[in-house]
Amino acid sequence: MRSGLSEQQAGADPLRLFGVWLEDAVRAGLPLPNAMTLATVSAEGAPDARIVLLKGLERGGFAFYTNYGSRKAHQIDARPLACLVFQWSELERQVRIEGEVEKVSAAESDAYFASRPLGARLSAWASAQSASVASRKVLEEAMEKARKRHGDAPPRPPHWGGYRVIPQRLEFWQGRADRLHDRLLYTRAAAGWKIERLAP
Repeated sequence: MRSGLSEQQAGADPLRLFGVWLEDAVRAGLPLPNAMTLATVSAEGAPDARIVLLKGLERGGFAFYTNYGSRKAHQIDARPLACLVFQWSELERQVRIEGEVEKVSAAESDAYFASRPLGARLSAWASAQSASVASRKVLEEAMEKARKRHGDAPPRPPHWGGYRVIPQRLEFWQGRADRLHDRLLYTRAAAGWKIERLAP
């Protein structure tokens, strides 16, 4: 009920519109405005989803970082397709993004890794993400071992880095009165983007 979304307001570039909406969420003081659901599919076709953080909107895609040995990474390697969902309930907005997934460059992963807090960099060495672990104590001991080995300057582990979702479809949803919501779908075309309105 806060606002509408017309084709004129949205414009021809969905990435620009997404940037505007993300900035609106930041200015509104919403917690973790860059949190997104990342949905993937296993090699057997089973769906899976989890919350990750958007760490960059660059090179025409949505970047996030993880352990390349994690469950989601194995799924992406088997089927490099994903769906992202952002929900900003207080603004009555949602964005769905479908696309292909590619790894970011080693240089990009190095640069982002270097910007992370020390503890997060050390835990990238200590934690074999998604693997079974006997106890919390095992993790703490692995963390201490990483701290002793790398000190204050841990390099990026070779098994850790980024992925980028290159969008093929983006849907913007704006809540409206009487459930007559605004839904605009952008689909990648040969030249630019095709935009169409969907029934709520």
